[in-house]
Amino acid sequence: MTPGEGRRRDLRDFLVSRRARVSPASAGLPAGGRRRTPGLRREEVAVLAGVSPGWYQWLEQGREINVSAQVLDAVARVLRLDEAERRHLYTLAGLNPPPPTGHPHAYCDGLQRLIEAWDPKPATMLDASWNHVAWNESARLALDMAQAERNCLVGFFHDPRFRCRERAWQDLAPTVVAAFRAAAAEQPRDHDIHDVVSTLGLTSPEFARLWARQDVQAAGIWINEVDHPVVGTLTFESSHMRLPARPDLIMVLYNPLPGTDTADKIAWLRTTAAPL
Repeated sequence: MTPGEGRRRDLRDFLVSRRARVSPASAGLPAGGRRRTPGLRREEVAVLAGVSPGWYQWLEQGREINVSAQVLDAVARVLRLDEAERRHLYTLAGLNPPPPTGHPHAYCDGLQRLIEAWDPKPATMLDASWNHVAWNESARLALDMAQAERNCLVGFFHDPRFRCRERAWQDLAPTVVAAFRAAAAEQPRDHDIHDVVSTLGLTSPEFARLWARQDVQAAGIWINEVDHPVVGTLTFESSHMRLPARPDLIMVLYNPLPGTDTADKIAWLRTTAAPL
């Protein structure tokens, strides 16, 4: 069996299983007579989705047909698919799944415990527009989070603690802007992202120049140098980690760069230094 044949088989099995769990009554249809199998009939799904019965039969049979996102969304609505199931349907049908819609519910204690577990290394949580949502104790001490700019990208271009390490800053700035563009493309309707771009475009010539380059790059592992007012230079490898359960959030983990005294300085801050 080829990969394409396997995907079409999986599409058939998935649609049949989702169709079986939707009762006629829940879909607004009369129950009618006795049914041999549970759930909706193929013809009923087709009518409710606004497609021909023959076309839906071909879709469910896994035939090689042209499928549009609009039609798949209609089928997903009739079958009452949640977001994960809808994205799975797109993948099985051979289309790129839509970006996650996000879950704008409150930040919970479990997520806070997640970044606290990274102590004694700094960790922060960002939202989709790179606003700081939360941080652990090591991040508070090492990155002075209580005084940090609300938005991580704005802070990168305007906070002198980053800018004073000019050579490292110049090397990293194009990568940061390209990564933000990639993140912004996943949230095209996020007004906060557009506000950040607009604000920096007016207040930072460096950002405006880099943004105009149209570079796009996924966030990887970055080398960050921070000038701490008490212990001096701190050098980290920082990694942006996406959370499948909360696609609207990004966890940033800061690992002291090997070969530097950053870890010792953080340990000293945690045990000796007064709160910043």
